[in-house]
Amino acid sequence: MDKTFNPQDIEQQCYAEWEQNGYFAPSGSGDPYCILLPPPNVTGSLHMGHAFQHTIMDALIRHRRMKGDNTLWQCGTDHAGIATQMVVERQLNAKGLTRHDLGREDFVKKIWEWKEESGGNITQQMRRLGTSPDWTREAFTMDEDLSYAVQEVFVKLHEEGLIYRGKRLVNWDPVLHTAVSDLEVLNEEENGHMWHLRYPLADGSGELIVATTRPETMLGDSAVAVHPDDERYQALIGKAIKLPLTDRLIPIIADDYVDPEFGTGCVKITPAHDFNDYDMGKRHDLPMINILTSDAKINDNAPAAYQGLDRFDCRKQLVADLDAQGILVKVEDHKLKVPRGDRTGAVIEPYLTDQWYVAVDSLAKPAIEAVESGEIKFVPENWNKTYYQWMHNIQDWCISRQLWWGHRIPAWYDEAGAVYVGRDEAEVREKHNLGADVLLRQDEDVLDTWFSSALWPFATMGWPKDTPELATFVPSSVLVTGFDIIFFWVARMIMMTKKFTGQIPFKEIYITGLIRDENGDKMSKSKGNVLDPIDLIDGIELETLVAKRTSGMMNPQDAAKIEKRTRKQFPEGINAYGTDALRFTFAAMASTSRDINFDMGRVEGYRNFCNKLWNASRFVLMNTEEFDTGRAGGELSLSLADEWIIDRFQSTIADVEAAIADYRFDLAAQAIYEFTWNQFCDWYLELSKPILQDENTSEAQKRGTRHTLINTLEQLLRLAHPIMPYITEQIWQRVAPLSDVQDTSQSIMVQAFVEYDEAKRNSKAAGDIEWLKQCIMGIRNIRGEMDISPNKPLSVLLKNAGAEDERRLAATQNVLTKLAKLETLTPLATDEQAPACATALVGEMELMIPMAGLIDKDAELARINKAIEKIEKDMARTSGKLSNENFVSKAPEAVIAKEQAKLDDMTMQIAKLNEQKETIAAL
Repeated sequence: MDKTFNPQDIEQQCYAEWEQNGYFAPSGSGDPYCILLPPPNVTGSLHMGHAFQHTIMDALIRHRRMKGDNTLWQCGTDHAGIATQMVVERQLNAKGLTRHDLGREDFVKKIWEWKEESGGNITQQMRRLGTSPDWTREAFTMDEDLSYAVQEVFVKLHEEGLIYRGKRLVNWDPVLHTAVSDLEVLNEEENGHMWHLRYPLADGSGELIVATTRPETMLGDSAVAVHPDDERYQALIGKAIKLPLTDRLIPIIADDYVDPEFGTGCVKITPAHDFNDYDMGKRHDLPMINILTSDAKINDNAPAAYQGLDRFDCRKQLVADLDAQGILVKVEDHKLKVPRGDRTGAVIEPYLTDQWYVAVDSLAKPAIEAVESGEIKFVPENWNKTYYQWMHNIQDWCISRQLWWGHRIPAWYDEAGAVYVGRDEAEVREKHNLGADVLLRQDEDVLDTWFSSALWPFATMGWPKDTPELATFVPSSVLVTGFDIIFFWVARMIMMTKKFTGQIPFKEIYITGLIRDENGDKMSKSKGNVLDPIDLIDGIELETLVAKRTSGMMNPQDAAKIEKRTRKQFPEGINAYGTDALRFTFAAMASTSRDINFDMGRVEGYRNFCNKLWNASRFVLMNTEEFDTGRAGGELSLSLADEWIIDRFQSTIADVEAAIADYRFDLAAQAIYEFTWNQFCDWYLELSKPILQDENTSEAQKRGTRHTLINTLEQLLRLAHPIMPYITEQIWQRVAPLSDVQDTSQSIMVQAFVEYDEAKRNSKAAGDIEWLKQCIMGIRNIRGEMDISPNKPLSVLLKNAGAEDERRLAATQNVLTKLAKLETLTPLATDEQAPACATALVGEMELMIPMAGLIDKDAELARINKAIEKIEKDMARTSGKLSNENFVSKAPEAVIAKEQAKLDDMTMQIAKLNEQKETIAAL
């Protein structure tokens, strides 16, 4: 093996071999295990959230694949209607063209060309991350077979009356010229104004004062509403108002929705431009007067003076006119929630248009029951409350979008406006007996991207055909996704899959946290805090990183801020950490938290962890490659250290399996890290040296230790492989031929996952080595605190050694002497007076190092005083707990007993330290 681990030398070649050998395809003979990749946008690139979730999914898939399950990770991409159309339109705009210059057919063809050139970017980045989906089954939501499934679902739902067309109020983006869902609207508080206006009664008997944050919408008012019990206005209900700046009369109506305590208790009602007013308008059969065009300009339904004006220009003109006529009472500063499109940032308008809808009530009920019954389980469980909250208040789903890119709605219109739904025009003509002389035109709209995404669990498995994949992998095992698309995607997949297959789409839903920067801020290009996972893998120079982060920033001041921040954060650029270090970081951060602050220091630490594993493997190979490891047979005599590391590894297997079962990848990573670094590398390798290097050690003992070294490492590599695929593969190829593994011709990823074996547990060996470690650490601590050279042989006295201590000493004395660098090790008789010593406690036994000629008396007294001070603080905390009636009354007896035992132990430690202090002071 090379002296240093260099990820760049192995990763891409290793991945190519995995893919070429077909290791990612379903092949296990066990139970089906399937994960559906949330299809990333074809426009996208791999961001930190993707990389985090993909690491978790890949770890699950690799784990189950190694356990022999029939494992499928179904991958693919989403056509992302709005996002993709925007990308290509911007490209045209840069050339001075619009999509209308090309026409629909050529524009869509241009998008397909762009998709073929750039659309595979994210899948190539996924490969860099080491993910192992079945690429041969890669799907795209606009593929022919998936498009057929979309068409089939639409037609069937329409035939059942669950898809209908209606004129309703929608969220309208005036830049994109399309309806968008509530979930695509960002409602953020902004500074605005409240305009108070006089509305005169038609009979001249008085006026009402109304307040509005959008005065331009008064041109579409249909009524003024008051509360039916508001005594101030009861006599006016049914009378008419003369709407200012128009020649229209509008009624005064009564409705319980009006809050008499808010403002003047009078509310202007604009049913075509406000969602609450729309509902009130339907209750009172008010006219729906739309005053806006699709560009958010004033249309012909408004007075001529305002027609053609942009909505905000109209506002200025209209307010000036109202003021000139004495209708404007006052203007107040007012904070309000402004709805903006999440893609364009444009202010969204409630807009009355004809759209296609899915009636969701009958679909939502079985989807709610699937979670309530436990058939589908959220992890963490608290997310089911979020799911219920939305599902119990679900509204009919607007599925049409005024775009050119997407699944075209399979509906046709004749010249009279009658609508016909079918799989194609030929079916429509045949079904409705329409001759060739009847002109038909297809609906111009496309379906909401989430409509096709909702079919992902079964459409990717071949539905509506009855395929083996459909029977095998529906339902899938777990969906790994973010909380932000529970409504967008998760709920809709449950509804659609239940409806069309009778099955749930997945058994469990693991909701991950959101990756934020080190300060807890959301990563965004405008903040200049975005991290590209590929940059962390490969490294990036500072100037390149600055250029990347400031690219496309229109505001020079913002670009300057981002550059300053980047130079401060990464003065030397970003180092190359490799894929395994990044993946291990993600796993180690995968707790149950909603927000996860990404710490670059942890990536650095886990790169060091990779190096530690690499160097430990080099040590193992140097001590096994040219020697007998017991693979061919021969007597094996296991040392106490061998039995201990085997026991510790079994405990680690159990911890990792339990953590993965609970989706606690942080605990799984912690268990692997702890065993690898602390138990295997720091202790076992050291404990093995005296056996391997001592000429008096028998060949059976050496063979036993070599066998344990190589096989523990080989199994550790298999345990860590799902999280760290590259480094484990590279080392395993060298280690496996020396181990007990029978078939080493293939990849580690198709080997069996390690299995817990209770028979290999050895509590006696575990206790003995833990005792030995405490002895060694106690002596090493004294060396460090007293500044004694690590190589200086020491004489150690043992005081209060019990029978168990003596047994352990006999079993480990050779190793203890060598690793602690001891010259002599002498038990003291009970009544024997010890010289002044530095002391370390191992249980009740004292390790005593005579200080004559070794220590600085004052420094040692200071050390003891510091130790006493620390223990006294801990004692105060524990005593406080035990004297707290609230704690004692509520805590379990076992917890109270544990706290009391801690207090007793600390009391004993202080007594020992005070005794030692007296001895030193007397020198």
